[in-house]
Amino acid sequence: MHRILSLGLFLCVLTVFLLAANGSFYKPGNIRAEKGLRASLDPPPQDAQEANFWKVEEDIRLYRFSYGEGRPVLVIHGGPGFPPSEPWPGLRALEQNFKFYYYHQRGCGKSSKPIDTFESQNYLQNMVKLDKLLGFSAQLADIERIRRILMQEKLLIVGHSWGGFMAALYAVEFPGHIDKLILVDPASMLKMPVEEGLFELIKALLPEQQHAEYDAFLGQYFDYGNIFKKSEKDLMQINLGFARFFGEATKNLGIKIPGPALADTDMVGGWMVHAQYFSLGMKFDYRPELKNVKAPVLVIHGEKDLMPVSASREYAELFSLGSLKVIPKASHFPQMDQPREFARVCADFFGIYFP
Repeated sequence: MHRILSLGLFLCVLTVFLLAANGSFYKPGNIRAEKGLRASLDPPPQDAQEANFWKVEEDIRLYRFSYGEGRPVLVIHGGPGFPPSEPWPGLRALEQNFKFYYYHQRGCGKSSKPIDTFESQNYLQNMVKLDKLLGFSAQLADIERIRRILMQEKLLIVGHSWGGFMAALYAVEFPGHIDKLILVDPASMLKMPVEEGLFELIKALLPEQQHAEYDAFLGQYFDYGNIFKKSEKDLMQINLGFARFFGEATKNLGIKIPGPALADTDMVGGWMVHAQYFSLGMKFDYRPELKNVKAPVLVIHGEKDLMPVSASREYAELFSLGSLKVIPKASHFPQMDQPREFARVCADFFGIYFP
């Protein structure tokens, strides 16, 4: 991790060790065992009057929308905390064969945002609350609850970026409930620490005169010493700053991120973003777990993604039945800037005809 983050993340590391002792820190197998969850994996009864929401816990509702007819496909968005406002252009051509379900993960978009501010100054107490309400385990548990709501024995899943990473770990938790898996430019998060991560890659693509501004932003983004003094709105604004730098770095690769790719101001997540980081910590290696997934996995990589193709290739090689497809002239969002080729690649993997 970049040196300027080290002081800010020290508290994160310390807290993760404390969380591990309390059983809230994510480890593969936690979800299957329903360990550290605040509610059962069996979702509560659904409210017929709220057709645009899935009720995954008594007090947690996930906004969702769907397009198409046919077998359900669950679409898991990235970020973390950048939900879709409309269907992916790259999946529209497949809607005669599949019904694509999009949803906003808890803590962002139109879904429940259970935390605004923290009144307590007890760091560990706040962290346990954050983890249970919005952490990585809660997000993975929601995927399993959605599977049960959809009454599917095996899921077809398409996960993008951070959502691709989530989808991979869901498959690790429930390998028997995966039919096929498509990971689109999945986040390079299978092992931490890393020599060079996303934040460093962004800086390398920014002009030198912008480096000081970017370093100042990272200091604010990872200001974990003061994080519990912030509000949901504060963190939403900071996370939008990340989207701005990400977009500028991608533009310097010679490609513009499509307009709908990043969330609107009031859609981005706040607390849920940092809940993921705290839940995972700074030291883990999930790579050996992926070999236990026996379902076919397609990893799609945009040729112009700022993350190197080696990151996507690693995913493909770790799965027993993994394969990699690089889409030319595509950014981190091939489903949006190269929709027809994206649809063709997905159709071929799903085994359907695409003209």
